Amino acid sequence: MADSSALVRPAKQTVRKGLRAVGRLTHEARMVPDFLIVGAQRCGTTSLFRYLREHPGVLRDRFDKGVHYFDMSYQRGFAWYRGHFPLTATARLSERRTGIRPQTFEASPFYLFHPLAPERIARDLPDAKLIVMVRDPVERAYSAHAQEVRRGFETEPFDRALELEDERLRGEIERMVEDPAYVSFAVQHHAYRARGRYAEQLERLEGLVGRERIHVVDNHELATSPETVYDGVLDFLGLPRTGYPVFERHNSAPRAAAFPDALRRELDDHFAPEDERLTRWLGKAPSWR
Repeated sequence: MADSSALVRPAKQTVRKGLRAVGRLTHEARMVPDFLIVGAQRCGTTSLFRYLREHPGVLRDRFDKGVHYFDMSYQRGFAWYRGHFPLTATARLSERRTGIRPQTFEASPFYLFHPLAPERIARDLPDAKLIVMVRDPVERAYSAHAQEVRRGFETEPFDRALELEDERLRGEIERMVEDPAYVSFAVQHHAYRARGRYAEQLERLEGLVGRERIHVVDNHELATSPETVYDGVLDFLGLPRTGYPVFERHNSAPRAAAFPDALRRELDDHFAPEDERLTRWLGKAPSWR
C-alpha cells in the first residue's frame, strides 16, 4: 500500500503553489503585516505563533508560519511577500463579525540574526511591531545543535561544533552584507553562540526601528506564566483580551544527554555580559540568571 503522506505532500505543495500565484496577482488587495515574530531561533517562536493565531483579531493563512522574505527570499520582491497575507476584504468581514480591527503577522526566527533583515524590515514595514523571544542562551545553543544534527546539517558533537564556530563564521557576515544574494550555510546553521548574544541583536534592531516597536519575551516565563505573558503581548499589539488559547508547547524535542558541567560553566561565563545587558529589555534579570 502506498504511503498516504507521500501522496498528500505533493498535493499540498501544488495547492500552496497555486495559492501563492494567486496571492502575488492580488497583492495590492492584501494586508501588510502589522507585526512580526523575528526570533530568536529555538526560543518558543512556534508556540507563540500558534497562540496568537487563535486570537479572533488575528488573521493568518493556513500554510506558512514564517515567510522568510527578509532573510532568504528578498529578491522575490514585496509583491510576492504581500501575497502571503489575507485579503483586506477578508479583514473587513472579520471586523464586522468580531468588532476587532484585525491584524496579520508571520514568524521567521532568522530575521533577528540575519545581517540584512532588520534594515529591510525597517525600510519596508515602517509601522510593524516586532516581538523577540529569548531563552537561556546555553540551552538555546544546545537545542539548536540538536536540531541541526536531526536535520542533517551538523555532523560534529556539540563541544567540537563550538570549537569550530568562529572558524566557520569567519568572514561570512561580511560576505552576506557585500553580496545580498549570498546565502551562508554556516550563519544559518552553525551560529550556536552568536545567535545567543541577544542584547547585541536587540540594540542593532533598536537603532533601526526604535525601542517602542520592540517587545521582548522570556521563553521561560511564557512556559511558567503563559497568561501573564500572553496578556502583555496583546497589550503591546493593541489587541483586546478575549480569553486564552490552549497553552501547549510546540516544536519542542526530547532533550539529548546533558553536556559536561565544565562546558556549561564556560558558556555561562561567555554569555554573562550579554545577559546583563538584556536586563534593560526585560526590566529585570533574565530568568536563567
